[in-house]
Order: sequence, then C-alpha cells, then structure tokens
Amino acid sequence: MPSIARKNLFEDLPRFLVAQAGIMFAVSLITIQTGIFKGVMRSTALLVDYSPADIWVTSQDMETLEMTLHMPYKRLKEAQEVEGVAQAEALIVQGTLWRDSTGHINHVRVFGFDPDGELFVPGQIVRGSLNDLHKPYTMFVDEASFDTLKVSWLGDKVEVGAFSATVMGFTHDTQSIVASPYIFSSLDSANAFTTTRPSEEAASETPEDPKPLTEDDPITYILIKAEPGQDLQELKDRLKEALPYTRAYSQEEMAQLNRVYWQERTGIGFVLSLGAGVGVMVGMVVVGQILYASVSDHIKEFGTLKAMGASQSVIYGVIIEQALWMAVLGYLPGMLLCWGIQYWALAAQGLTILISPGTAVGVFGITVVMCVSSAIFAIQKINRVDPAIVFKA
Repeated sequence: MPSIARKNLFEDLPRFLVAQAGIMFAVSLITIQTGIFKGVMRSTALLVDYSPADIWVTSQDMETLEMTLHMPYKRLKEAQEVEGVAQAEALIVQGTLWRDSTGHINHVRVFGFDPDGELFVPGQIVRGSLNDLHKPYTMFVDEASFDTLKVSWLGDKVEVGAFSATVMGFTHDTQSIVASPYIFSSLDSANAFTTTRPSEEAASETPEDPKPLTEDDPITYILIKAEPGQDLQELKDRLKEALPYTRAYSQEEMAQLNRVYWQERTGIGFVLSLGAGVGVMVGMVVVGQILYASVSDHIKEFGTLKAMGASQSVIYGVIIEQALWMAVLGYLPGMLLCWGIQYWALAAQGLTILISPGTAVGVFGITVVMCVSSAIFAIQKINRVDPAIVFKA
C-alpha cells in the first residue's frame, strides 16, 4: 500500500511541485511570523537581560522600559543607604532629537549610565572603550541603527539635542525592534542631551563640559545589587518604603513586564498571529485541492481496492500517507528557506527572526496537522465511491 501512495504522489510531477510550493509558503509564513514575534518580544527587554542588577527601582507609573516617569537624582543616595544594598547606580532613559551630517533629523532614545559602573551593560561592545564616554558629549551607537542614523565610523560628528556629539564606539544586539534607535552615553552627557532645549545656533557653538547631576536632576531608574545572602523580596519592600512614589522589580519581573506590555497591550501579537493563520489556511487549501484531484484521477483504482475487499482504514491510509509525504517534503525546504531569511535579515537589516528548535518542531507539527486535515476532503470523495465503477465503461 505505501507504494500506491508514493506512486499517486509523484505520478504528476507539476501538480506535486505546485503542492509543495503551497506547503513551503505556509511553513515559511508561519515560521517567519512566529520568529519575528519572538524576536520582537526578546528585543524589548535585551538591556534588562544584560544587566547584572538584582533589582530595578522605577517610578510607580512605569509601564515599559521606555515609558515611565522620572525621579530625582537624590533617590540614588537614599537607595544606597537602605539596608541590604551593596551597590546602586543611576540610569537615565530619555528621548531626544538627532541630526545627522546630511541635516536629517531622527528621534533617538538616550541611555545615560556610569561608564565605570557594573550594573548597566550597553550590549556587546564591538568597537571602542567605555572609558571614552568620560569625554564630554560622546556616545556609543548600536550597529542596527547605522542606516537610520547615517553613521558608520568612529569619530563621526552629529547633533544630539542641543549639542554637537561624537560617536566613540559601537554596540551589538541591544536595539529593540519596536523602539527608536538607542544611543549610550555617560550620565552627565545624557542629562545635557535630553534636558537642554535645542536652538539653531547652539550646536555650532563650543559648549562647556556637561554639568554633574544635582539632587533635583531627573533620572529614570536605580539599579540595585543586593548584598550576598540578602532576601530580594525583603529588600524590595524596604526600597519601596524608603523611596517615595517608586516600585521595585527583580530583573526577571522587569523583563517580563516589558514583554507582556508589547504582547498584550499592542497589536503586534494579533498582526503576526493573523499572518501565521493565513499561512495555515493557504496551505490547507492547496493541499486539499491537490489530494482531492489526485483521488479523482485515480477513482477507478480506489474502486478496485474496494471491490477486492480492502477495508476503509487501508484506503484511508493511502490518502493520509500521501498527506504525510507532502508535509515532510514541503516542510524541509520551507524551513531551510526560513533559516536563510533569518541570517539575511540579521546581517542586512539588523532584524532578529528568532527560530528556536522549539519553534521548528512546533511548525512541523502544525504542518503535519494541516496536511492530514486537508486529506479529509479527499477521504470524503473516497467514501462516495461505488466499487461497481470498475465494471462501467
């Protein structure tokens, strides 16, 4: 019986190739949409994942890493005095305008941190040294933003906020897909970039060095390293009590808050799921049509099997085996195509399409279910076959 299934499948090669193209399209669409969704969710909290901080202290009105109110810089000193805190560092996250060498403007997200600190890590350093950020009005840029920000060389001059700034290094794998381009600078430079209003002549003037932060200057987060053996829940409670209008989250909680926001409170999940659903429907229609046509072309052969006393399960097995062959032979090239697109998207566009082994296995299961479910149309045709058809002219 298996030979019948393979013979029927490969007998009409053009029809077989059309079916495989449909399955490849479905597999590719499902995999890429799922991979983009996972890549987006991962990218929204990359900087949280990189940080070795045990606790993130935020405003009580924080929604995501980039959507929050600020707190005064004096909260940092207050946090350092809380029992159980081994180390505390400030982090500024604020948006401002960027003007490249061609005069085009863009919105960027500035991350200001202590270059000598240990609790904030601006991704993987590709070129440059964090010590260079001690120089006034300097910054690092993520490689994914090269095309957007029109920079590619160390020493490139641009305008950030009201000041002329210099690119001193490049980072990798920090950029959120759903956010403005990220730049990284010292606390003092970040404060100047984001709090000084730009003017037409300000950037051309020789500015003074940025002023050190004062108690009332705004910061966005306080990163906390707990003392060894300290219970984090107890420390979180003490921090919330000592620092008014704040909340404290563990690293895992902070990352999860960001991902849940983008997954549940935006349309990203729905749009990508809709695309994957379209892929499944297209695949089912194509496979169902091909199997139905194959059964119709071999209707007398199936009638002969019935006349010879073959059971329904044997005949159904022929159809289902054809569907399984189509699933496997369509899945393999489809997945290879997706892996190629994954590497191209990362290299050419900086877009992360996250195709994990779990995703690959899950898509294979969906492909099998899709093809076997499509066989139902052909099985209905077989159910109506009269064995006497083999004796008709």
